[in-house]
Amino acid sequence: MSFFTSTSRPEHISTTRSWAALVCLSVLQFFIAVDVTVVNVALPSIGDDFGVDPRGLTWVVVGYTITGGGLLMLGGRLGDVFGRRRLLLIGTAIFGAASMMAGFAETFAVLVAARLFQGVGEALALPAAMATIVLLFPEGRARTRALSVWAAVASCGLVLGFVLSGIITEHLGWRWVFLIAVPFILFVLIATVILLPGDRKQERAPLDILGSILLTGAPLLFAFGIVEAGEGMSWLPVAALTGAFVAAILFVGVERRAPNPLIPLAFFRNRTRVRANLATALLSAALSTSFLLFTFYLQDELGLSPLEAGLLLLPLAVALIVAVTVVPRLMGRWGARSCIIAGLGFAGAGMIVIAVAAQLDAPAWVLIPAMLFIAAGMGFGLVGLQYAAVTGVTDDDAGVASGVQRAADQLGGSAGVTVFVGLGFASIAHGVSPYLLSSGLAIIGLGVAAFVARRVAVSDEHTTEQGVNTEA
Repeated sequence: MSFFTSTSRPEHISTTRSWAALVCLSVLQFFIAVDVTVVNVALPSIGDDFGVDPRGLTWVVVGYTITGGGLLMLGGRLGDVFGRRRLLLIGTAIFGAASMMAGFAETFAVLVAARLFQGVGEALALPAAMATIVLLFPEGRARTRALSVWAAVASCGLVLGFVLSGIITEHLGWRWVFLIAVPFILFVLIATVILLPGDRKQERAPLDILGSILLTGAPLLFAFGIVEAGEGMSWLPVAALTGAFVAAILFVGVERRAPNPLIPLAFFRNRTRVRANLATALLSAALSTSFLLFTFYLQDELGLSPLEAGLLLLPLAVALIVAVTVVPRLMGRWGARSCIIAGLGFAGAGMIVIAVAAQLDAPAWVLIPAMLFIAAGMGFGLVGLQYAAVTGVTDDDAGVASGVQRAADQLGGSAGVTVFVGLGFASIAHGVSPYLLSSGLAIIGLGVAAFVARRVAVSDEHTTEQGVNTEA
């Protein structure tokens, strides 16, 4: 997907140099994707070191995804205004420095702060990298091949994060989950300077800074309020939740008056896109919840080591790779809406298996069907929803539609971890299995998503194979 509509192209560089640049940027994409899932298996070890319960550990996940998703569209605009190569270098440097900060964190608060900065780095670097690839390769076969490599690297990074987390945590310690990326980030910085041409003079345009702050601040306040409310209502969670509501209202007002808004309000007139993005957020919420429940159950309940837990998640990783390869072809036969409904159903079945397994204190192998269902839900659901979310786009709004879909995916996953896992493991839920409660909340969300998805009006006759970003 592209966050840019500019037609400017970088100075001519050779085909070999373009592909070398693609390799360099794909390394960055890989570690950004890995960082979405690599912390999951390491969470219990992090909790043991800092004395933090599962409810508090959700911040290690949502801190990264909220700032990354909330600032993503601003990052794209900053690249247009200040130069993509410059933003790529700044964002990559921030991501690398934050990774080192996380690896050497002495307190849990410092670790969470580092994850927030990692999200900032992602939001600056990723849109610039994507736009650079689009401009380096001419339209047609070359660009299609380049974007296919980019999407494949993202999918592999996402699924390999589970396995790498177990191996690294077991043999090197959880800190190396973050530190291992640092030398590769240095490679990306050096290669970017050598391979990519300098930025041309950019046309300056007004930036919607206030809108970006509100778009990021609202989910952060919401997450803080929900986590604190799990320990009992007091003035602090009430204030945070009220602040989140006010920030969301202000965001709409700011976007209505901004000369160059992040999300033009006209975008929301297309009901198909709005419904597709709402369903995307709810599906991603359930998927992200399932990842954490797998981790907590395998290690906290069954007492498996990080390595054993990582290896047991291999069926999920393999099934996901198969799903994102096969589903785009099936969508051409079945249509987008059918794939979406099937994906939501598969995800719901996976959550049911998790809940039943936890209630029965089942052995680890019982979770394998749940992993296969979750992978199928991710493949079927997100491919179809991505197609629906960009239905009918033009050159004028393709970037906005793609950016909103990506933000819905990332922020939806953050909200799911915050609400479903945060409330499921909260002290106010004492006496109820946290796995049952978290799964139940996710199933309700999937039910709402299915109701919304049934009303997604997509013309399936033009459905073609789509690239998919599967970061939950």
